Amino acid sequence: MDKVFASPEQAIADIADGATIAIAGFSVGHRFATSLILALRDKGTRELCVVCNSLGDPGATRGQILAENRQVKKLIAAFSVRPGTPTASEEQIGAGELEVELVPQGILVERCRAGGAGIPAFYSPTSVGTDLVKGREIREFDGKPHVLEYAIHVDYAFLRGYRGDRLGNVQFRGGSQNFNPSFAKAARVAIVEVDEIVEPGVIPPELIDLPGIFVSRVVKTTQKFDLWRRPERRPSDKPRLYNGKPALTRAGIAKNAARLVKDGSYVNLGVGIPTMVSNYLVGRDVILHAENGVLGYGHMLTEENEIDPDIYNAAGQFVSLKPGASFFDSVTSFEMARGGRIDTVILGAYEVDRTASVANWSTADAKRGGIGGAMDLLSGKGDLVIVMEHTDSKGRPKLRKQCTYPLTGKGCVTYVVTDLALLRWDGARFVLDEVAPGFTPQEVIALTEMDLTAGPDVRAMA
Repeated sequence: MDKVFASPEQAIADIADGATIAIAGFSVGHRFATSLILALRDKGTRELCVVCNSLGDPGATRGQILAENRQVKKLIAAFSVRPGTPTASEEQIGAGELEVELVPQGILVERCRAGGAGIPAFYSPTSVGTDLVKGREIREFDGKPHVLEYAIHVDYAFLRGYRGDRLGNVQFRGGSQNFNPSFAKAARVAIVEVDEIVEPGVIPPELIDLPGIFVSRVVKTTQKFDLWRRPERRPSDKPRLYNGKPALTRAGIAKNAARLVKDGSYVNLGVGIPTMVSNYLVGRDVILHAENGVLGYGHMLTEENEIDPDIYNAAGQFVSLKPGASFFDSVTSFEMARGGRIDTVILGAYEVDRTASVANWSTADAKRGGIGGAMDLLSGKGDLVIVMEHTDSKGRPKLRKQCTYPLTGKGCVTYVVTDLALLRWDGARFVLDEVAPGFTPQEVIALTEMDLTAGPDVRAMA
């Protein structure tokens, strides 16, 4: 049995128009099947349905280049667009030329896992109470609502591994398992490109992360893997001004959020300001969890000689590892979240309202946004800390009487940390416990749309 193909072009030669293709890989630049994607672009196959986390940024060697070549008809993903990043796919979505099915990240991989396991459908608590469940079947289990989800089957899966052998066994490296196992299992034909092809027996059995029974074709990558860093949208050390006075910086928001984390806890950090929280947990008895499949990472790294390209957080930023860290795939990662193993989740948001509901995934409509893993994370049992600036870039309130954007979760926020205030949910309302240095509770309340109650002893934030 020899599953090795001579080239990416040969490995994808039979993919016909109208095929459904799952493209694994996480964030923007980490371990994508770039050789296979480029070969498919050059082949020109059209009317494709692409299943992925997101298509990526303009020019990225990911699914986006297929959209730029107008080869994609439908997208099933956790991110259809990202704020501030115009793409060919966004233009086609807006024009009604590209059909979109947005799926929470954890449900996306679970639906693929179910497809590979012969399970046609299942019920999940994720996304209940949001726009995603309109018209869907909902049943109660143990007194709680769950939405019916159907398995995903695909024709082909494009995977990226570290090493593979002629039997199709694959070894991944670091936090780069992500979607690969679930996408492979959902596929009729799973194709993996690897850095190195070895003979059977070279990869020790205990290091085989994906058994060859799930893999149909193996090919050596022809594309160099380049380090990529997510650009910072706004300097973390530059504060906004309110009433002519400087508020906390974005780094200051993260520092204050870190104070809310309890020792001896498991914590998930979202993209944006939340990722900076890791820098303020150094030396603490806290274990950080990332959706891409890392438990036990540490602070962010900036020096080139410190970086390992396969060790990164959910934002794609390179991070250190703490003793006792472990790696796993996205299915296992979201089992930890939905199963109630995560004690605290720290996320950014567009809005929080007076009922402790949060909106953080859509800036337009339910087809144009990025759900990511937030809905899965909120279906667990831990505290939810929202970190954000007090108003948006146009000065509009983000602490609303009622969210104007589609909800990510209802009645789930425990704390809100902004550049002006720390708010605590007391079960019925938000209480103002702390304000930024130089500001009064009255000033903060005046800059907030929702009704706030000042606590008995309002302190200055750190």
